[in-house]
Amino acid sequence: MKKKPKYKRILLKLSGEAMKGKREYGIDPKFISYLASEIAEARKLGVQIAIVTGGGNIFRGVAGSKAGLDEATAHYMGMLATIFNAMALQDALERKGLVVRLQTAIEMKQISEMFIRKRAIRHMEKGRVVVLGGGTGLPFITTDTTAAMRGLELGCDAIFKGTKVDGVYSDDPEKNPRAKKYDSVPFKEAFQNEKINVIDKAAIELCMRNNLRIVVFNIYKKGALKKALLGEKVGTAIR
Repeated sequence: MKKKPKYKRILLKLSGEAMKGKREYGIDPKFISYLASEIAEARKLGVQIAIVTGGGNIFRGVAGSKAGLDEATAHYMGMLATIFNAMALQDALERKGLVVRLQTAIEMKQISEMFIRKRAIRHMEKGRVVVLGGGTGLPFITTDTTAAMRGLELGCDAIFKGTKVDGVYSDDPEKNPRAKKYDSVPFKEAFQNEKINVIDKAAIELCMRNNLRIVVFNIYKKGALKKALLGEKVGTAIR
């Protein structure tokens, strides 16, 4: 008997780091093709998917402001970087046969629709994948927080954060080999524990106040997204 997915609609957050694959910076077309394959497999389950892209592989607003740029200007530049990634992902998904709609929080008529909540929901109801670029369109807000906001706006059942680690640990697993991996973490612990940095604290707080589950998993592991959607023990649930 075919197993049914645990979720009907999700918001998938892909960091800029995930878009660069094994490169030091920029976009890795081969890895984005792999990401598109993982998303296509997830779509076969019938799960409705919206995706928020980060932009750190191209430009980080925080780094730009520290280098001397006006802080608001630097953040807008970071938003444009997320749209680069969103366009690349849209192309890769379409090559896998998916119907995709790109929506941005910054008006760019030639390449995308403006983000309109009800239109995005309707796209997903029709089986289209919605890729969301440009953050919120406002400076000083991270793409993690954007993902939480869009997840709530679009009535998603959970936020899925695809990253290079396979969940939430008691400490940085790259620096501390004794760090313990959690199967689940209460919102309060994830918010208050300074060593849990895999997702922005403002995003955690927003999800906590609205009881929107976050699932942190390793997007580099083939099949991990599909397994997580089926309710298998993958990554860490923050709830």
